[in-house]
Amino acid sequence: MTEERRSVTILGVTGSVGRNTADLIRRDRDRFTVEAVTANESVDQLASLARDLDARCAVIGKSQLYQALCDALEGSGIEAMAGPEAIVEAADRPSEWLMGAISGAAGLDPLLTAIRRGAIVALANKEALVCAGDLVMDEVAASGARLLPVDSEHNAIYQVFDFNQTAKVDALILTASGGPFRTWTKEAMQSATPEQAVAHPNWKMGDKISVDSATMMNKGLELIEAYHLFPVEEHQIEIVVHPQSVIHSMVGYVDGSVLAQLGTPDMRTPIAYTLAWPARMAGPSERLNFAQIGSLTFEVPDIERFPALSLARQALQLGGSAPTILNAADEVAVAGFLAGKIGFLDIVDVVSQTMELVAVRPLESLDDVGEVDAEARCVARSLIDKRC
Repeated sequence: MTEERRSVTILGVTGSVGRNTADLIRRDRDRFTVEAVTANESVDQLASLARDLDARCAVIGKSQLYQALCDALEGSGIEAMAGPEAIVEAADRPSEWLMGAISGAAGLDPLLTAIRRGAIVALANKEALVCAGDLVMDEVAASGARLLPVDSEHNAIYQVFDFNQTAKVDALILTASGGPFRTWTKEAMQSATPEQAVAHPNWKMGDKISVDSATMMNKGLELIEAYHLFPVEEHQIEIVVHPQSVIHSMVGYVDGSVLAQLGTPDMRTPIAYTLAWPARMAGPSERLNFAQIGSLTFEVPDIERFPALSLARQALQLGGSAPTILNAADEVAVAGFLAGKIGFLDIVDVVSQTMELVAVRPLESLDDVGEVDAEARCVARSLIDKRC
């Protein structure tokens, strides 16, 4: 019996997660049809991927690039659209499955649009849950949408979490590679360059997430995300440094059992899990050779050298708008570091000071999220300007 083809939409197709998703679809073309693909400003790459995937629609986020996209798609029969509203419209098109891979707070509106229509949503934008976790999960519950995490850590937990016996879960154990500066002293990190910070030892990722891995803010954001994705308390979520990035995360149960998901560090594995869910599909990732690996090691995170972990846990404990402030300040600070305006250690300092200066308040709506996000970004930028 032939499987019915799954219709898919890829928001952020030109990014690392989007390109990996496209790669998987290319390898199994008879299994998928592509409804829409979007990008922010990479017109040529968007048009090339849209043609390659035979997408019905391609959307560029910057309105002024509409004509350039039309020109790049000429003769293809692919519909061209442009602007932030068009990206939201793309998310509302009738695909069964949607990859939410637009990074930052900009991905929130289209993500919620897909959730509200009850789609299967593969979540690669952790900021959505960090900024507005309660609001997002309320929408998931109301619509009956299925939210599948793409982050390797949360995807690993999802695969081994017993949703039928949630009360028997003792702990979630998020693993962290430790990033490129795992063994560096704080003095050495003071002079770290953007090139060094984005050179992740195990994963190929975008600049922003690579810097977050270097500060370990990425793991702090994942802590907050895990709290919203899984029915556990904050104190049940642990973080352990695992330099080999073979065990992607674990779930501990009350009987002492610990279940783990293992694999090579290749984002196509968790993406493939979500793309074919609830079935599985063949993936191209290199298979683990345990004899070659030899040993797996674990370390306690050094909070003194990587204070971002404490900041993130503090934000989760404070609740309300605190995680939104944390995320907004981090986005601004990382951009400032990549632009050469501040040093590596200044990133977390800017986030910490922003959290002190912006008042925490309840979040009742997306408008509240937007207002807090804008205020935190303004404060963070002013702190960076003072350091320049």
